[in-house]
Amino acid sequence: MNSASRTETKTLKVGDLAPDFTLQTEAKEDWTLSNFRGKKNVVLAFFPFAFSSVCSVQMPSYEGELEKFRENGAEVVGISMDSTFALDAWKKLINTTFPLLSDFYPQGKVTDLYGVRHPAGMAERAVFVIDKEGVIRHIEVTHTPGELPDKNALLDAVDALG
Repeated sequence: MNSASRTETKTLKVGDLAPDFTLQTEAKEDWTLSNFRGKKNVVLAFFPFAFSSVCSVQMPSYEGELEKFRENGAEVVGISMDSTFALDAWKKLINTTFPLLSDFYPQGKVTDLYGVRHPAGMAERAVFVIDKEGVIRHIEVTHTPGELPDKNALLDAVDALG
C-alpha cells in the first residue's frame, strides 16, 4: 500500500457492509453488486477517466492478474463516471474482458455512495475488496489521480479470502 493512501473513505471502512447498487456495463447491461452475495468476492476498482494514461495502465494490469483473482473466487469490475459509450470504446482499445461500469447518470451516485469523489469532480482512484457476504475487507484510495493502488496489496487481500 502506498504510504500516502487511505484505508477508509468519508463513508466506509473495512468491516462495513458494502452498499448495494446497480449500474450499467459498457455493454448497457445491468450489473448489481448483491447478485454476487453468497457466490463470489468482488473487486471494485474506481478510476477517474477512460482513455487517460494512468487508467490505461491500471485496468490492463488487473486484466493481467485476472486468473489470480478468479482462482480466489473474485470478480473484478472497473467503475468510472464515463458514459457507457466511452467505456465500450475504451474497453476495446485496452483489451480488457471484465465489466466496466458507468456511474454516469445520475452523475457519480455510486462514487458518492462509496465516498470516493475527488474534489475536482471525478472518481478517485480506489479499490475495494468485498467478500462473498458483502463485507468490505480491503480499501485503498490514492491521494492523487496519477498514483496507482498497490496491486500486490490488492492481490494479497483477495488471496486472504481464497
